Amino acid sequence: MPRYLISFDDGAMDHIPEAEWPAVSEASHAVVREARATGIWIFGAGVRRQQATVVAADGTIAIRSVPETKAVIGGFSIIEVPSREEALVWAARMAEACRCAQEVRELMFDPES
Repeated sequence: MPRYLISFDDGAMDHIPEAEWPAVSEASHAVVREARATGIWIFGAGVRRQQATVVAADGTIAIRSVPETKAVIGGFSIIEVPSREEALVWAARMAEACRCAQEVRELMFDPES
């Protein structure tokens, strides 16, 4: 069955007033609880805002700021559903709960992972 990455950009939730965060948190957790109950939930997390540590192909390590022109993931969910259409339905529910747009991409299957 296909797996989908549903994600949003870092900063996409910055418009939410601090007083509304408990309601946003509860709404998003409710969607996650339902996804778990239906058996489609694989994993999800927010990504801590920070400088990137980049490990190059030659093993060189560099700590640097992300250029403002590059989108950075602020959070993501991985679900397993029968179709892209169903993934879009779940993404819409997450977008409403998180109050920000969600991007949907199908993950490539790798039997070794």
